[in-house]
Amino acid sequence: MSQAKLSKKDEKFREFALNGNMWKVLLVTGTPLALYQTLGMLFKILDSMMASHISAESVSAVAYLFQILQILSSVGGGLATGGSLKISQAYGAGDYEMVKKRVSILFGICAGLGIAVIVGIIPFSRQLLYLVKTPESLIEIGNQYFIVELFALVITFLNNVYIAVERARGNSKRILYLNLLVTGVKLGLTALFVYVLNGDIVTIGVATLISQGVMLAAGVVNMNQRGNAFGFSLRSIRFRKPVLEPMFQVSFPIMVERCAFALGKVIVNSMSGIYGALTVGALGISNNMSGLTTSSQNGFQEGAAAIISQNLGAGKKKRVLEAFWKVLVINMVVGAAGLSLTMVFIGQLSAIFATSQGGMDQEFQDMIIAIYRYEAWGGAIPLGINAAVMALLFGMGYTKITLLINFLRIFLFRIPVLWGLQHFTALGSEAVGIVMLVSNTATGIMALAAALVCVRKMKIAFK
Repeated sequence: MSQAKLSKKDEKFREFALNGNMWKVLLVTGTPLALYQTLGMLFKILDSMMASHISAESVSAVAYLFQILQILSSVGGGLATGGSLKISQAYGAGDYEMVKKRVSILFGICAGLGIAVIVGIIPFSRQLLYLVKTPESLIEIGNQYFIVELFALVITFLNNVYIAVERARGNSKRILYLNLLVTGVKLGLTALFVYVLNGDIVTIGVATLISQGVMLAAGVVNMNQRGNAFGFSLRSIRFRKPVLEPMFQVSFPIMVERCAFALGKVIVNSMSGIYGALTVGALGISNNMSGLTTSSQNGFQEGAAAIISQNLGAGKKKRVLEAFWKVLVINMVVGAAGLSLTMVFIGQLSAIFATSQGGMDQEFQDMIIAIYRYEAWGGAIPLGINAAVMALLFGMGYTKITLLINFLRIFLFRIPVLWGLQHFTALGSEAVGIVMLVSNTATGIMALAAALVCVRKMKIAFK
């Protein structure tokens, strides 16, 4: 008999996920995650806004360095995502001892990644920034900020696992509430450091570090559950093939995909530097504004992927496809609403980031608007389709396909297109907006085509 047990709450959610009305399951699971993701993006936007109070160059530094941090974050985040899918599958199948082993080993591996960052990257931060061709002006402004953010990233590795575990067990409301707490701490400290103490962007990094520490403390308390399948246990860490291999088979393509995607964004930022450092900042702000819509879609993606994985583990194959079609509808509705709202208020949104201590920078605002118009029209609905497809592919374990789609998104539809526009047209900074339009639209079409092929094959296999 397995010693790992489920709480009554976890048992109730498992029954709901496997037998409840699918619309209700997706909305109950996905809505808090969508809010969590949106708040996370809002938190990044407010970070940029506060950085803009310091200077426009500070905004560019934060936006540029964020993409480099994303390369490193994608390793831990990809591992947590893939591992959580296998945890969900074991949860759906009723193998609670395997759930506990996978939860524990995920924490152990991500702790090791954190040590690697402290020892192998932080001492060489400036060299790393030069290696990825960061503009000299941004290195001078942002190197110390980058170091502090790397320490915060170490904590984030562990927090990603904790969030992934809570997502797998259906505790999406807990994730939302914790994020509200962390965001409140982060924004309160940032406002104090920037507006009251007149700090620089290093203090923004310090606020991130402290807020991530709050999340870690909550995780330590909530994961200290003896005997519970979702609790952490040193004794349950077993580096054995039946535990590790399924997680790495799913996680490795996700890690590679996210690293490549983040690296591609760094390359695009570097290429965009030809138009000036402010273009890099404007592109980063445009990405964040677009993220107000896509972050909600990604939240529904994460919730749906967990539900699909649980139903697959329980052998409820028809519900797998039902979840996909319904999350596709949800994400398209979210995309249409997000596009409409951001386009109506684009002037007010862009003004927030173009205002610093020196007043309104009209050139910077015009640049943000020009780039965002292209990105919004090409991203809101196509990327919603892509997110729904990712939920299906992640939940089914088809992560090699997600790797291919997102690799082509950057290295076929984005970087070569930008290179062509730079070498064969006289376009200015609006070229980076056109690139976003082309790559996001092409990605949505490609993802939908891949999904239709997979659905057809699954229907044949399910008969």
